Parts: sequence; structure tokens; C-alpha cells
Amino acid sequence: MKKFVVRQHKDTRSGFGDALLELGKNNPKVVALCADLTGSLKMDAFKKAFPERFFQVGIAEANMMGIAAGLATTGFIPFAGTFAVFATGRVYDQIRQSIAYSNKNVKICASHAGLTVGEDGATHQMMEDLALMRALPNMTVINPCDYSQTYKATIAIAAWEGPVYLRFGRPAVPDFTYDLPFEIGKALLLQEGSDVSIFATGHMVWEAILAAQVLEEQHSVDVEVINIHTLKPLDESAILASIKKTGCAVTAEEHVRAGGLGEAIAGICSSKYPIPIEMVTMPDHFGESGTPRELQDKYHLNAQEIVTKALTVLKRK
Repeated sequence: MKKFVVRQHKDTRSGFGDALLELGKNNPKVVALCADLTGSLKMDAFKKAFPERFFQVGIAEANMMGIAAGLATTGFIPFAGTFAVFATGRVYDQIRQSIAYSNKNVKICASHAGLTVGEDGATHQMMEDLALMRALPNMTVINPCDYSQTYKATIAIAAWEGPVYLRFGRPAVPDFTYDLPFEIGKALLLQEGSDVSIFATGHMVWEAILAAQVLEEQHSVDVEVINIHTLKPLDESAILASIKKTGCAVTAEEHVRAGGLGEAIAGICSSKYPIPIEMVTMPDHFGESGTPRELQDKYHLNAQEIVTKALTVLKRK
């Protein structure tokens, strides 16, 4: 079992904020927009350092996307930030028409995504965003797993031509990818194994690592763990290479099943290399108020559920 050293516990939104400041120092074309949530998205440092390149649009998310599209048209690289529920659902028409359709170089930066926004409750727990963004032509979709990977992803998308949806969260999570590479569209193999493939994204990557430890130590299962940080474009070659070796898979995501990582991988497998798959996802249900840990456990978005699904899929091989 590969051991990962946790350097710190830190929220992924801070990885975005720190990287945005670094981009501001090194690239004068980078501009930032926010919809009245500057502190929540950790954009304060950028605002303070580059006030002439920061635009506070207020609670007007649709307008923010239109402004971002216009700035991109003039050669700037706009980073438009707000909560995931507002960054996708509230402004889907503007993203589709003004950004994706015309392939504008806008970076949509969505914080407080998923169930782990916690106490804010069901209205703010956006668990359909990956499906919405994956469905849009020209859109790149990235869901990093920790502070370091979010930092690297933020730096990377500034150099990536075209619209990007970058998803991150509020709670502090283990930071363990600080010495690992990041490349848009390339899955990250965290641990090699031969019995079962676990494909995880976002906050569920650490849960997958914990599950792999239990499976190996208590059930003698040789687990392969792959971090799918980029859901579009999906790294088909890495997925196929893994499942051809293990013959079965479990997917894990902080998102509803419809249109998420599990269905994306199932689509590849069904057409290229059919295998049994089990999915750890949010049920077809809105969330509720509670701490992130309470909610993850109630809705089975945890290591224990990954273990259960892995043992189930192994019997289906």
C-alpha cells in the first residue's frame, strides 16, 4: 500500500485564491470578477494587489458572465468566481450562449460545490454542476482533489485556450498531491493494483485512498487508485489501461449519478471494454443542512461505501 504524506489540511478554495494572486503577478492579461463573494472565494489578495484588474459585479452572476465574455473578446483572461450553485444553474443560458457557443477564453471558477458546503443546506449544495458543464461543447471541466492540485489547476487553466469550469470546495481536506504532477486531461495514477480500479474525483479522492488501505489490509485486495481531476476531456487511454488490467471498477464522486464521472466512465467501458462497474454517488435526492462529515456519512459518500462497492464489484467479475 502506497503511503501518502498529508502536509496540511486546507480548503481547496484557498488553492484557487493563492494561485490567482500568483497569476496576477506573472500575467497582466489575467483579470478577476466576483459576484459579491470575494472573501469566500479567497480573491481578496488579488483584489488588493491588482485593483484595476478586479471587477466586483455584485449579486448579478448573469451579468458577470457577459462581462467575462466581453473581456475575453478583447484579449484578457477572465477568472469569474462565485459559488457553484450560482456559477452554473443561475447562469446556464449566459454560459451556453456567450461563452461556450462562441468558445470564449473564460475561466468559470466555482467554489462551495457539492454536498460538503454543509450547513448552507440543499439550496446551496450544487451536485448537478459537472453534468451541466460536461454537456456543453467546447467546455473543459476540472475537479481537483486538494489544495495543491487546485493551485496547479488554476495556474494551468490560464494557459489553456478556451472556456474552463473549475470546481472546488469550502471544507479543509488533506493536502497530499504537493509533489505530484498535474496536466489538464491526464488522469493521475496514485497507486497501481491488479484486482479493482477505483476512479475518484474531487473530495472523494482521499476517501478512495482510505478505502484502498482498508481493502488491502483487511481483505487482501490489490487496488488501483486513479485521480480523475479532469472530467472533460476524459483520459480514455488511462481508464482503458486500468480496467483491462483489473477487470472491474468503482467510481466515486461528490455529485449525482446522472451525467457525472461514473456515467462518463461507464460510457467508455460500454463501447470499448465492458466490465462490471459500481458507482459511489449522491442519490437522486437534494441534500440538507449538516456538517460535511455528517452529510457524507448519511449519503454514503465515504471510504466505507467505496469498500462496500469494491467488494460487490469483485464478486461480479
